[in-house]
Amino acid sequence: MEKPDFHILVCNSFRLNGEPQGTCNKKGAPSLLQYLESEIADRGINAMVSSTGCLKACDKGPVMLVYPQGWWYGGLDQAKLDIILDALESGAPAESLLI
Repeated sequence: MEKPDFHILVCNSFRLNGEPQGTCNKKGAPSLLQYLESEIADRGINAMVSSTGCLKACDKGPVMLVYPQGWWYGGLDQAKLDIILDALESGAPAESLLI
């Protein structure tokens, strides 16, 4: 497997028992995961997407971060993901959406 340029971590508010709960999950994080996977494949971006437990930024949810760059984004929806992915294609952060 080729090492990805980006590892995108999407908060899905998983708790210790594995149950998805909390702000990010309730605000649609599961559908954002599907959308991200599809868009990354369609755009040919060298990235992998992972769902995570709570990232402790509930007031900003749904939240994701891009590693190894350390770019945090919040209040996500599909329109914002498109802006972020456009920026990733050029190797830059979507500055206006960083938290």
